[in-house]
Order: sequence, then C-alpha cells, then structure tokens
Amino acid sequence: MAFTFFFRDLPVLEHAVNATIKLAMGRMRIKVWDAGSALGQEPYTLAILFAERLGATFNNLYLDTTDYDSENNFGDIVKMATYKYDELQRMPAEIFEKYFVLQDTDLYRVCDKVRSRVFFQYHDLLSLKAIGSEYALVVCKNVLLHFQYNERIEVIKMYHQALCPGGLLALENTQKIPVEISHLFEQVVPDAQLYRKV
Repeated sequence: MAFTFFFRDLPVLEHAVNATIKLAMGRMRIKVWDAGSALGQEPYTLAILFAERLGATFNNLYLDTTDYDSENNFGDIVKMATYKYDELQRMPAEIFEKYFVLQDTDLYRVCDKVRSRVFFQYHDLLSLKAIGSEYALVVCKNVLLHFQYNERIEVIKMYHQALCPGGLLALENTQKIPVEISHLFEQVVPDAQLYRKV
C-alpha cells in the first residue's frame, strides 16, 4: 500500500518514539521495525523524530523498514529518499530545513545522517517470519486492514515474538488488538493504538 505522507498520525508516532526511548535508555542499540514502508515517508518520519530526541546517541538507532511490492521499486525509492517539494509541506518548516537537502529543481533528499539509520528490505508479512528479534518498537500502520481477521491475529503474534520484553507495537488508529490475543499486550495510552508487550 503506497498511500501515506510525511508526519502522518504524528501524535501516535510521538507517543511511540518517546516510550521507546524510555524503554531503550542505556542500551547500545535501539532496534525499530517499520512494517509497511511504502515509499519511505513513515520510516523517515520516525527516524527524524528519533533524531530530534536522541541527539548525540542517534547513531544507536537501527530502523529496519520493510514492504512487499511485486513491482520491486519501493526499495529503490526508499533508498534514494528523494521527494518532491509538495510532498514535504505537512511538516514544520524548521524540520524540513534541518533534514532535507535540495537535489534538483523541486526535489529534496533526506539528509545523510537520517538515511544512514534506515535499512530497507523486501518482506512478506504473511510469511509470518519476523525479520529479526529484540525490537524495542514495531510500527505497522496502513497494512493490517488489507488482511483477513485471522491473518491479522497471526501477524500480530509474530510481532509479539519479535519484540524485546516490554517492547512496543504501534498500530493504525482504526486497528485494535484482536480480543483473542489481547492478553499479549497492554495499551500504553488511552488515545492511541500503542501497546506494550506483556
């Protein structure tokens, strides 16, 4: 699913980033998995939010981002991290000026500092095989609504296994944890679909 934009659902992402930093404080690595990168707007938004809060320890961030695309062009676009000016206008001006570099007329690229912490790979969530383990945060927005109910349950169980103890799962605002697996998570804040692994 390719529809998204920079700084979409910002309150949820801010809650997620703040809670992740508290959880990972003092660790050498902060592992994050953004499942459903589309064209890169969400993972780069996440990376910028972490950069703003982590300061000198930003290099501790490892943000794995995945998507499944039969055309095999999402990865190229995410790695290039180049976007038209019109696509970047929903974010605060100071963030835009700090993290985007003019490449060509009307084209801006995410700065090297941020791009160096984002790692793309193709992955089919319905394989039910996580790309790694010990993630402090998994973000999955705009994806589960395309799956059958039972498939959602199995994918969320996979996320649970991929998270470190106390790790966080951020979902689309319309997606709640299915009742069958609600014992695996607790909601972190009442106004966002952000859950902590039990």
